[in-house]
Amino acid sequence: MTRRLLGIDVGGSFIKAGVVDVDAGRLEGQTLSAPTPQPSTPEAMMPTIASLAAKLPAATGRVGLAFPVVVKSGRARTAANIDHAWIGADGAALIRRTLDRDALFLNDADAAGIAEMRLGAGRGHNGSVVMLTFGTGIGSALFIEGRLFPNTELGHMELNGMEAEKYASAHVKAMLNLDWRAWMDRVNVYLDRMQALFWPDLFILGGAISERFADFAPLLRCEAEVRPAHFGNQAGVIGAALAAAEADA
Repeated sequence: MTRRLLGIDVGGSFIKAGVVDVDAGRLEGQTLSAPTPQPSTPEAMMPTIASLAAKLPAATGRVGLAFPVVVKSGRARTAANIDHAWIGADGAALIRRTLDRDALFLNDADAAGIAEMRLGAGRGHNGSVVMLTFGTGIGSALFIEGRLFPNTELGHMELNGMEAEKYASAHVKAMLNLDWRAWMDRVNVYLDRMQALFWPDLFILGGAISERFADFAPLLRCEAEVRPAHFGNQAGVIGAALAAAEADA
């Protein structure tokens, strides 16, 4: 029997949702998206999530909810690029109340990394891998021999006197109208710092901008191998559903 689970990926700018065939590792149809409500409080966000879920094909099992927060014991401990009212919130309980379904609440970059390591650009890679998602901020996920070290927040490390994501995110590129070369100069500084600290064998670059990898790949300067995310901007949705399926197993 095919298992089709709902994956939800919340970002500072958009909420995306899709139904994933977790056995085949592919989306059933397209992802849907809607702007993240402002202010992005739990109360404001749940109707948007409910509306997206109602427009998607029927799904079973647990819902995967990927979020730009550190999740410990099922509760948000930080709030990066979303309203601070999320700090302390039980994301699974909110989904249960909104969709009448059990849920798994996890960090968004961790979800994207799970998709890429299980079925995407990192599949079969047994070394050290750093997944980086470039969007409103910079998310990170670390894997050693396929095992996740959860809740890393390497987009918030200091870089040139500021948070790295305030210097090199895709949002900064758009806000400052940087061309590829100017943006990659910043990204290369960030990758150099990551290389010096972690010495990974592989970087996987995700987020919507990863779908333009061919435009900026020639400008990358990195000692480690760098690959674009196989699932692009859909990795968070797919990974959230895969993580929920594993929790159900």
